[in-house]
Order: sequence, then C-alpha cells, then structure tokens
Amino acid sequence: MKAFGFAATAIVALAAASPAQQPAPAAPSRIDRTDPALDALIAPDAKVERVATGFTFTEGPLWHQGKLWFSDVNGDKLRTVDRQGNVVELLDNSGGLPNPPKGKSIGSNGLVPAADGKVLMAQMGARRIVKVDATGKVTPFVDRLDGKRLNSPNDMVYAPDGSLWITDPPFGLFNGMDKDPAKELPFNPVLRYANGKLTAPITDLVLPNGIGLSPTGDTLYIADFGQATIFAYPMAPGGKLGARRTVFTFPKEPGGGADGLKVDKRGNIWATGPGGVWIMTADGKQLGRIRLPEVAANLAFGEGGNALWITASTSVYRVPIKGVGMLPRFAKQ
Repeated sequence: MKAFGFAATAIVALAAASPAQQPAPAAPSRIDRTDPALDALIAPDAKVERVATGFTFTEGPLWHQGKLWFSDVNGDKLRTVDRQGNVVELLDNSGGLPNPPKGKSIGSNGLVPAADGKVLMAQMGARRIVKVDATGKVTPFVDRLDGKRLNSPNDMVYAPDGSLWITDPPFGLFNGMDKDPAKELPFNPVLRYANGKLTAPITDLVLPNGIGLSPTGDTLYIADFGQATIFAYPMAPGGKLGARRTVFTFPKEPGGGADGLKVDKRGNIWATGPGGVWIMTADGKQLGRIRLPEVAANLAFGEGGNALWITASTSVYRVPIKGVGMLPRFAKQ
C-alpha cells in the first residue's frame, strides 16, 4: 500500500430540482413480469420512481447511514441523495486523478461499507481503492498487485470471511483501455484482498464488472461486460474457487450491457443489462425486468432491504421491494 496526498473537499449542496420539479423521463419506466414468482419480490402495484436527475453518468450506489451514496463517473464526483431527493456533493475529483480530463470515465465508481464505518471507494482515475468518511476525507487502502498498478477498480463485495473481492477492468484507462501504454497488468482480474495481501484468483475474463455473492457466501457471481454474461464460481473456505459456470448471457439489445449486479436474501440475481434491471434465479431463469428510459449501470438494496436503488445515466431511480434486499457486510443503515 502506497501513501498518497489528497485534498478532500467540504460538503456542498448540489443545486438540483426537487423530484416534483424534475422533467418527466423521455419514456415511461415499467416492470415486466416474466414469471409469477416476481410478485413475491416486487408487489404488483409497485412503481418506478425517479428520485433525482441532472448528473453525467451515475454508478456505484450504496445505501449508507440513511442515504444513497453514488458516483458520477464522468462528472468526477461523489454524491449522496436521500429519500426526498435532496442531493449533496460529498467529494469533488472523486476519481483522484490530477488534472482530470473532462468527460472521461475517471471518477469514482463502486462503493462498499468498511468495518470501521467508513466507505471503500474505487477510484478509476487514480487506479486505486481508498477509504472515505462522511466529511469527504480520503485515505489510501490498496493500489497495486505484485508491485504493478491496478487497471481501474470498478466494483467490490465483502465475503462473510471478511475478504474483499474486487473487479478491475480497464475502463478508466482512457487512452485505449487494454491498449493504453499506462496499463501495467497483463490481464483484467478479479482480485481478493485478505489479511493485508492482494491476489488475483481470476485472470481470464474480458471485462469483469459487476460482482456479488450468494447469501451463504459459497458462490461468487461476476458480470463480464466483454462477454455480456454473468458467471458463477463455487467458493470454498479460504476463497478457493471452483470451475465457473454460465448463469445468463444477455441478448443483443440496445440500452446497456452486463454491468452491476446484486443478490437478494433468497439467492436471486438482480443485474443491469440491456433495457434496465434483469431479475433472475441463481440458475438464470428470468423472473422479470425493470425497464428504464436510461441505461442502467448499477444497483443497490437499501432501506432495510425494502427498496432497490438504481443508478442509470443521468438519474437515480427507486423501486419498493418486499424486504428481500440483502445488505452488504458491515452495512450501516
């Protein structure tokens, strides 16, 4: 772990319209029900609500201490929004890159609560993971694998044993991704951090992106953006992985790709893909889809597991659910 200097910004209010003042989406949101089993997860009369809008490209949602924390990847900011749609800018230059180029995917991305009450944040620009507190103060966490700089950490999940799993695609390497001369790793890994050591248990995926774990922690799920596929790996104690299996391959449709994913208390997978959020069983049987007028990038369970929050392009959306949301390890509601 390398020490970094970083000036955190003060909390400033973001001038944003209230939900009542926001313009209507270009197309209506809706919930498609492929299987009756979806009614046990989302009530038949549930509606999709756009809570806040006006951002650049929203990502990395985390419900933490009564608010949704989220990243604006291209806007290079970390923000929070509450249930009433009040938005606060917590951190400017959240990607940690000096003199950041405008409009590039170099801001912060995935967020996960840490054991000490702070939040781990993936910085795509600085190619590292840091800790950030409620005041916006940033401290380093990890930035290298075997002496080589990470690509651009994307998303994270804590396993029941306390190990941290991280996807590390090259999206933040804005001079050609895999062809960027600054890339040091020869692969795009899924990493594991445990007992102060970072390893790379998976190195053969194309663009590992979303990540999640089964309720018992014995199955690791990875969404590979490059293959438009969700893969599952059996996980033994100590983090040893078995042979992967294909859970689901998204059809070639417009409106997004295999990006973020979460697993609910019953083991169902909620994953962003073409047209919105796809909900499926652990075996890939489709239960339904939450369709949005914008490209959905990631999602998080919040409010005690009673709500699904979705980051989608310029906006943040919320869907009430039936208490099935599995909260992250170390979550502080």
